[in-house]
Amino acid sequence: MVDARKTRFGASDLPALFAAARRIAVAKGKAPLDVALCGSVPPEVLAAALGPSGNLRAPSVRLGATFVVGFDEALWSRIFDGA
Repeated sequence: MVDARKTRFGASDLPALFAAARRIAVAKGKAPLDVALCGSVPPEVLAAALGPSGNLRAPSVRLGATFVVGFDEALWSRIFDGA
């Protein structure tokens, strides 16, 4: 577990952080992104994963090979309920 108050992840850290990911879901605005990966992370996903401070959005959770970034109740329910 990483305490985001002590460890910050900026734009340059995200490619390494997401390197093992097979799926990234980012809640930003009204339309969350949910991307299945088969290679490098698309630039629009990296940009959406950053909050206004320039750091990784909160909350952020890694569940196996899935990363969930930001909060959207429907997105989190779909991922954590397995729907």
